[in-house]
Amino acid sequence: MTDATQAQDGVQTQGETLFDLKGVSFCVGGSEILAALDLQLTAGRMTGIIGPNGSGKSSLIKLLARQQVPSSGEIAFLGQPLSARSNRDLACRLAYMPQFTPSAEGMTVRELVELGRFPWRGALGRMDKTDAAKVAEAIRRTGLEAFADRLVDSLSGGERQRCWLAMMLAQDAKCLLLDEPTSALDLAHQADMLKLVSDLTREGTLSAVVVLHDINMAARYCDEIIAVKRGRVAARGTPAEIVTTETLAELYDLPMGVMPHPATGQPLGYVL
Repeated sequence: MTDATQAQDGVQTQGETLFDLKGVSFCVGGSEILAALDLQLTAGRMTGIIGPNGSGKSSLIKLLARQQVPSSGEIAFLGQPLSARSNRDLACRLAYMPQFTPSAEGMTVRELVELGRFPWRGALGRMDKTDAAKVAEAIRRTGLEAFADRLVDSLSGGERQRCWLAMMLAQDAKCLLLDEPTSALDLAHQADMLKLVSDLTREGTLSAVVVLHDINMAARYCDEIIAVKRGRVAARGTPAEIVTTETLAELYDLPMGVMPHPATGQPLGYVL
């Protein structure tokens, strides 16, 4: 079966090419935000994108989400040009959480999560048993059962982020794109969200690409890390390959140290 047939059928195989970027650049007002990138991302993984402010991380994930159009080059998603997919087809396969989620004024948690079924049933379609089951499972997986009938805007920041993640899970997409989903969360909520996303990728149900500022959180939960600096890929590899004194010092222009986590042995970076 070809990649294109797999994409049409909604099938995703671990190890398959998720995104394929060829000569992709992005410019704003004559300034180059992303250089011509040749980059492949693999399905079935949780891929972290890290780098200093202004490095192009958010621009890159917006290009993957088709929220922005490349200035040059082409992006393929599951074997088909991203630009050629219909909005509905893309929404059934790809879910995007922006860095700043919009207000859900007047909506309950359940109502927000139900919006995730919109691509599958359309504006006038009624919720059927399949839709209801997807919504209930998304609420359960994100631990929101006790909040289902609460107004979203009455919840804490961490709880609201879980609501948006639940909506994405109800969408039943094959890939989650998350732009700094933990930036406004405390440590416990950061760990909860990233662990859930990591668990879902390890179950083989989806792929995830996550922009993160915290290198140690990226190393703890991601299978692969892509480090971006000045619009270019500065380094790429497993957490152990990226979290080294040399790579981190070059990436952040700071003297950095690395030590093993006392419990897991995973590398931890710190500023000297």
